Amino acid sequence: MSIARLFIEDANQDPKRARMEIQPVLGFSNEDKIGTILPHDDALVVSLKIRGYDVKRVMVDQGSGVEIMYLDLYKGLNLKLEDLMPYSFPLVSFDGKVVISKGQIRLPVQTGPEIIEIDFIVVDVYSPYTEIIAKPWLHTLGAVSSTLHQKVKYPCEGQVKEILGDQSVARQCLVAVIRHKPEVESSAHAEKDL
Repeated sequence: MSIARLFIEDANQDPKRARMEIQPVLGFSNEDKIGTILPHDDALVVSLKIRGYDVKRVMVDQGSGVEIMYLDLYKGLNLKLEDLMPYSFPLVSFDGKVVISKGQIRLPVQTGPEIIEIDFIVVDVYSPYTEIIAKPWLHTLGAVSSTLHQKVKYPCEGQVKEILGDQSVARQCLVAVIRHKPEVESSAHAEKDL
């Protein structure tokens, strides 16, 4: 029996199933690379609207399991530390160090007409990014991201919408990381204290 015939038979039995919506296909092609500087190994860095503010230098990291907001942005959004809820799970930074969070807060993130409430873990460590958006946001939005194509694609009102990455900003962030000198005690000074 053909698939089309099965669909017709099922539709005759259950009228709700007859109204099947066609979902847009999320994917990337060579055309999506137009305008991208190739070859590259740039991070995917975008701008988003968070709590009504346009926020730049947002890194999209599809490997992370939590959204991270750095303290400078948190304060820049006019939020107070007493607004945070406790968050007691340890986080591991890119360099393998354990980071203790300041807490957690739920904030609206707007993507086109969609507004999604996202839980951010607030940390007070150096980063050239203002925040890291991760799998929870991507999954809630139904989005897919591609560092190669420097885009995030998501379904919206029966269409595929895009958020474009900014390679120039991604490269500026990389340079900032390379130039950053962490505050580390010299070994000679540490030995004197012993």
